[in-house]
Amino acid sequence: MKLMKLGARPDTFFTSGPVRSVYTEVATDMEILVDHCLFRLHKFPLLSKCLLLQALCAESDAVELPGFPGGAEAFEACAKFCYGIAVTVGAHNVVPLRCAAARLGMTEAADRGNLAAKLDAFLASCLLRRWRDALAALRSTARHASACEELGVTSRCVEAVAILATDPGSSAHAAGVPVPAACSSPPWWARDVSELGADLFWRVMVAVKAAGTVKGRAVGDALKVYARRWLPNVAKSGYLVVEQTDGSTGSADVAATNHRFLVEKMASLLPAERNAVSCSFLLKLLKAANVLCASPATKAELTRRAALQLEDASVGDLLIPSCAGETLYDVDAVMAILEELALRQAAAAAGGIPEASPPHARGHRRSRSAESSEFEGARRSASAAASHGAMVRIGRLVDGFLMEVAKDPNLALDKLIAIAEAVPDCARPEHDDLYRAVDTYLRVHPEMDKSSRKKLCRVLNCRKLSETASMHAAQNELLPLRVVVQVLFFENARAAALSMSGPGANRVAGVAGGVKALLAKTRREADGGEEVVKDEQRLRGLAAGAPGDDDWSVEGLKRAASRISTLRMKLEEDDDDDADDGAFVHRARPGLVRSASSRVRALCAIPAGKPKRMLSRLWPSSRSVAGSERH
Repeated sequence: MKLMKLGARPDTFFTSGPVRSVYTEVATDMEILVDHCLFRLHKFPLLSKCLLLQALCAESDAVELPGFPGGAEAFEACAKFCYGIAVTVGAHNVVPLRCAAARLGMTEAADRGNLAAKLDAFLASCLLRRWRDALAALRSTARHASACEELGVTSRCVEAVAILATDPGSSAHAAGVPVPAACSSPPWWARDVSELGADLFWRVMVAVKAAGTVKGRAVGDALKVYARRWLPNVAKSGYLVVEQTDGSTGSADVAATNHRFLVEKMASLLPAERNAVSCSFLLKLLKAANVLCASPATKAELTRRAALQLEDASVGDLLIPSCAGETLYDVDAVMAILEELALRQAAAAAGGIPEASPPHARGHRRSRSAESSEFEGARRSASAAASHGAMVRIGRLVDGFLMEVAKDPNLALDKLIAIAEAVPDCARPEHDDLYRAVDTYLRVHPEMDKSSRKKLCRVLNCRKLSETASMHAAQNELLPLRVVVQVLFFENARAAALSMSGPGANRVAGVAGGVKALLAKTRREADGGEEVVKDEQRLRGLAAGAPGDDDWSVEGLKRAASRISTLRMKLEEDDDDDADDGAFVHRARPGLVRSASSRVRALCAIPAGKPKRMLSRLWPSSRSVAGSERH
């Protein structure tokens, strides 16, 4: 640390209780009260250098200086300078002394070579050229913010720190700070700057970004270091995990205000580069902004930035605590991110991707523009493939989020469906995780009526369920029977496509016959509610692989067409028309579902070979279970 010595005379000041004076042969002729400390001094050395005291002593010899910057210590140093007594100035006291000199009017207008000019020269020529001294001087300006702003000291210190941070070679030589490699993360200056207050840190980072020599990733790493130092963690309950020395309500409110100010400042400092900060860090800021009730502009900016790199997030990052108290997690915040993602995709799709140029005739040399066009087309194709991979990761992320929030008994059905439908179909190559979320929600909400269950299950695509998920869905009593029928239909269609047959072919044909009867357009009168329930239980037993009796063989199904038609009628009793069936049939492959008869033929035309894998797995276990129940 650099020091400057002013004056050469020995120190003759002494303290007697609350009074400070100086040993001289001449009696003191003025009294100055500063911060409950009474100074008894002489007019001549002070008035010759202090314009303020010249004006005050013209009226009285007793002067009071309330709110003096730096207090009694700073005034005593200024008085010693006036007496020519040696005063040591360094980074620890240069700012309060400069503010005190400005308050007393110790400028060149009072005397040549006055204290203010000497301090400015020392600050500019020495302290602000060294990293640690400049940082110490900048930290001390926080205690005299208004005076330093008027004098321009804060701005000079901020600019100096920013210049030294963007020129690590000079700062290392000047301050002895070891400079790591250029690829280090975080930057060498991040830890030191993190000790500044939020306002000073924001000003330094703005100056660093304006210099244009620091990469966005380095700025992002500095932000993460500062957030780790000052930003509290957000617990799952939605409360801030902070260390408080005072448990009073007033201090808690002040801490919340400071943290809110910090989050808003950090959101404004985010670099423009996409990967400058991680999505996890962005969502952490969004959690804090949500709990601290930050400004809507801050939340909107964090939401926009999180949507740009949502594929890099984890399920835990999306679990933002809810401040309203109705639900465990803020589903609306996640929905806002997905809406922002959809807007970005729509904007990208509107731009269009130009097609590659057609191939030239043989024997003609292609132009450079054609080669460049094909290269650009290949690059765009690779970018599209990467974008598809990112969307698949987003789909898995959202399904994992749905599996977590589905456990909340207070979550509204419409919000769950809205989030499930916010992800495009191409982002879900399979619906296993989405099925688990639906199953979890049904188990947590057993009071749901039939229409709500149907509405929820419309988000599922039974064709995209794996064999394990289909096996579970076929035996799931919480699902509407229509969904079970769809699962069986697509499993049999898959078996027909794979040309599988064998000893279990009759079983597959039996299931196909049941599906055919349930999807028949013929409506007949119901024989009674108990028989319909019995038929539904028999169909679920057949889906679970239970051994059928004579009535549920292929011939038995044909003879019991009226009862199955009654069950079909029960499935559609709440529907105004056949829109659901039409939509379901429309989703199947055209070659299998053009008509009821062609669908039955396609399902029943299973060639000889191995049995269907799902039913072959279900057959032995379910047969043993059914046998044990009969015994």
